[in-house]
Amino acid sequence: MEPIFSQKKEKPEQQKKEVPNPVQVPSNPTKPAVKRITRSYNTPSIKDALSGKLEDNTVSAKQQHQAYNNSNLKEDFNKEQFKTKWNEFLTTVDSPTLKTTLSNVPDFVSDYQFVLKIGNTVQEENIKMIKPKLVAFLRNELKNSSIEVITQIETVESNRIIYSDDEKYDDMVKKNSDLQLLRQKFNLDFGD
Repeated sequence: MEPIFSQKKEKPEQQKKEVPNPVQVPSNPTKPAVKRITRSYNTPSIKDALSGKLEDNTVSAKQQHQAYNNSNLKEDFNKEQFKTKWNEFLTTVDSPTLKTTLSNVPDFVSDYQFVLKIGNTVQEENIKMIKPKLVAFLRNELKNSSIEVITQIETVESNRIIYSDDEKYDDMVKKNSDLQLLRQKFNLDFGD
């Protein structure tokens, strides 16, 4: 009799060998097996580039450099023309947060300098990323190389929210000082 816990080991020749499944080849080898992923961002495809269907509406680094350094463009323009070109540039921006930041048209200061009022430093950093492209676009479209866009962070004063009874009382005393006299006369105190 064999012990219960001992197992009989089979010889390696007797073990069943599993044959891996062969790789299945698609029935139509010209059709790709992987579906193409659609892009929601504005990146050209290689297929379009090779076929010549690309629309190049971006400003190249060379064009930006020329716009910054070309000082012979001095055409005048009015606020409406500037606003139109600003909004035209706004349509090329992909980022919703940046689009919201740039939705405010800058104020004219002097000598073709415009001040864009923003709310915080994060918006300022986002604008710094596209500022060369923005200024080059405005300079080329308005044909004036003196255009400058300056960012200015606006500080918004908010009213302090009053929570405690003491703070409410102090605020009311600021509005009417007789309230302090009334509290002392009748010996009034806040209950805890």
